[in-house]
Amino acid sequence: MKEDALVFYMTAENREEAEKIAKELISNKLAACVNIIGEINSFYEWEGKVENNRETAFIAKTSKEKSSELIDFVKRNHSYDTPCILSFKTETGNPEFLSWISESVNK
Repeated sequence: MKEDALVFYMTAENREEAEKIAKELISNKLAACVNIIGEINSFYEWEGKVENNRETAFIAKTSKEKSSELIDFVKRNHSYDTPCILSFKTETGNPEFLSWISESVNK
């Protein structure tokens, strides 16, 4: 199961957008759980200019099989042209929790 679980780190324009995406990811069985971390300051270069914006960070737990669908869904439902969507492999964890992730998205 540990090879199957992925954690996605994402950002949204604001909390409302993060909550909307989170609810839809759960409803569509694309994620077992989404945690909204909260407001962050993001510094980055965009179109030749250094930007400093407030965003809302959130993470989603899902299975490897659902990762492409999750990415596509977030891209279609996000206000940014190029949203931050990064996945991380799960090396280890509570076996029961890892099983729950898989069971939740594969119902």
